[in-house]
Parts: sequence; C-alpha cells; structure tokens
Amino acid sequence: MKDDPADDMVGEHHEQGVLDSNPEDGDYWQAVPDPSSAEARKGKDIQGIAWERLAITRENYRLARLEEYKNHENVPNSSEEAIKDCKPTEKGGMYYEFKQNIRSIKSTILHYQLRNLVWATSKHDVYFLSNYSIHHWSALSSVDTELMNVEGHVAPTEKHPGSLLEGFSKVQVSTFAVKDNLLVAGGFQGEIICKHLHREGISFCCRTTYDDNAITNAVEIFNASSGAVHFIASSNDSGVRDYDMERFQLCKHFQFEWPVNHTSLSPDRKVAIIVGDDPNCLLIDAKSGEILHSMKGHRDYSFASAWSPDGLTFATGNQDKTCRIWDVRKLSKPVHVLRGNLGAIRSIRFTSDGRFMSMAEPADFVHVFDVKSDYNRKQELDFFGEISGASFSPDTDALFVGVSDRAYGSLLQFGRL
Repeated sequence: MKDDPADDMVGEHHEQGVLDSNPEDGDYWQAVPDPSSAEARKGKDIQGIAWERLAITRENYRLARLEEYKNHENVPNSSEEAIKDCKPTEKGGMYYEFKQNIRSIKSTILHYQLRNLVWATSKHDVYFLSNYSIHHWSALSSVDTELMNVEGHVAPTEKHPGSLLEGFSKVQVSTFAVKDNLLVAGGFQGEIICKHLHREGISFCCRTTYDDNAITNAVEIFNASSGAVHFIASSNDSGVRDYDMERFQLCKHFQFEWPVNHTSLSPDRKVAIIVGDDPNCLLIDAKSGEILHSMKGHRDYSFASAWSPDGLTFATGNQDKTCRIWDVRKLSKPVHVLRGNLGAIRSIRFTSDGRFMSMAEPADFVHVFDVKSDYNRKQELDFFGEISGASFSPDTDALFVGVSDRAYGSLLQFGRL
C-alpha cells in the first residue's frame, strides 16, 4: 500500500461530502430526526436525505456517483480486466432490515485503503474510530463512550516485559480490532496500543518496527489452541507478527516479499491467508510461516480477506473491484468471482453461522451474499458516503456499517430478518 503519510490521509472523496451542494447542510439538516425503521419501510431515505427538496433525484445522483467515483488502482485498468471473470448475481434478497441511522456517531477514516474501523462484539455493542478516539456505542442505551484518546500522550499503566513504558504521542490510528474484552489499535508509525476493556488505562504499548514503511495495516485478535488471547498485526514493512497477550510478548514474526495489507487465520488456526501489494494471495502455515500455495487470479493489490466458519472456503477482496471465493481443496482457481459496483473491495466479513458474507466497497455499497445459494443471491445495501467498516454481531442478529461523510456521516444499523 502507499507509504507516504501525506498522500495516505483521507483522499479526494473524503475532502468533500456527498451532496455538498445540498441546501440542508445547515440548521435544517441538524434538526431532521433520524429515520425510523417504520419510516424506511414506507420509503423514507435511510440517511434522512430529503430528495424532494433537492435539484436532483436519488436515481440520477446514484447514476452520477457510479460514473464519476474514481476507484484507486495500483495496476492500471485492473478492474476492466477483472470484470471478465465475474459471475452474475441475482439482486433483491432481503436478509437484513434497516433499524436505525445514528447521526450522532461520526465515524472517520485516516487511510483511504484501510477500512477495518467498525467492530461489533454483540448486537448492542459497537466500536468505532472518530478522529483520534476509539469509542463504544451501546445500541441498547444509546450511550457513546470514549475508550481511548491518542491525540496527546498515551502510555501503559501496567508494566510488562517488552512494553514501551514511555508510550506514544499523537498516534494516527490506521486500524483496530476488538474481541474478548481486548482492544488493539495500530498506527501509522508501527504503533500497537492494547487496552483490556475491563481494566483502567492502557495495558501494553509496543512498536512493530522502526522501519520508515511502518503502517499497521490490519489487526486480528484470536484464541490460540491453548486458549490464550493472541493478535496478529499485518504491516507495511512486509511483516506479519503474532503477539501473545497472556505473556505480553511477540512470539512469531514472518517476513514476506511485499507489504502485507491483511491476514486471516483459519478457524482451526493451522493456516492463514496473506494478502497485500501483489496480485497473488498466499496461503501459509500459521506455525512456521511456510508458503503452502500462491493463489492467482486477482489483477491488483488486495486489502481484505476472511474465512468462512466452515474452514474450507475463504474470500479475498481486491482493488480490481472483485471478491474471490477460494476452496482449500482446489486452489488452482477461485470458485466464484464477485463484482463490486464502483470501487475496491476493502472489507469482508462472514456471519458466525456461515450463512452470509458481507462485501464492502470504499463507498455507497455493502453487498450481503447468501452463501447457501452458492453466492447466486444477494442483498445490496445502497446509501451515500465513504465506508469506514462493516461488522456483523457474533450472534448474526445485527450488521453495523460506518459512514464517513462531512454531512451524512453516521452509523447504520441493520437487523437480521
């Protein structure tokens, strides 16, 4: 991925909001109540956009966005080539129903290629990034709580071997993850900050690397076979590092030939998918780091990956606007190639029961595929604004989508039907 922080800040689509000419952007917009699920069922816009007041219809604005949105490519014309591989998918499925749009939440994005900035740990508990802060939102009580602010100086309040006790200042959070009461945030300079949610203060700080190319691109928290809580950090210095949070130590470090943008462990923790600044994706032995297979098919760089709970299939998301589904029993080619509408596939999630897979584009669209239909049917969530992340709740009852936009930024909540 790009490694110049000046270029990596929120890109051209973030500099201005959607519908910037909208006359509602002032006091009127602030006074409009969040649309209810009942109103949405009657046809009201889920973001509260009053199209009847505007000089353009929703349909025409959608067509304009599809035509004008500039998808970032590292390999020129990659999406034009990749479209030849795609299978047709039947739209119109209804699996998740709109519940609410929380405009008091201002989810933000620091790096335009990294969109893992929304995490649901239950159907009531959601975590999101807002500028220099990571917040918790309770969908039950509608309370927004700041958990970690890294705009100033942050340092660990616990003492552990290998922890940087001096801490960090003004961390630019590029990615984070929350699981098992552990929050792990990664930064632009290789910073790792860990907080146990049931403890006061910061538990652990370290720097993955002092390399100039140090952005932490992704974090995944998991339980080792021993039951201990670990996390894997994928780095722009081409490294993948496994940290043991029981002993607060780095226990594995694998190095690859290109920057690693995302890593996903298989459900049995035996193998992992590695994707990054190369069209090929790697399947590696999670214990040794040995490359078991190189999957060929994508035309550009990949930034997302996810395993199905069945442990046999996994998905990779690429800037060629495709998500490819692979089967470990036959890796010579993908079993499905799924197409986005306007941009790269930057976030992929499966429900815990394996029934659905979400595929988020950089803006405007999250596609929810019915895995049982062999990916032939999907629901298309259609809205406006850059997507900071998408996350199913562990019980599969809820899907949360962060929207980063100057005027229409919010958190969208959907419930399983």
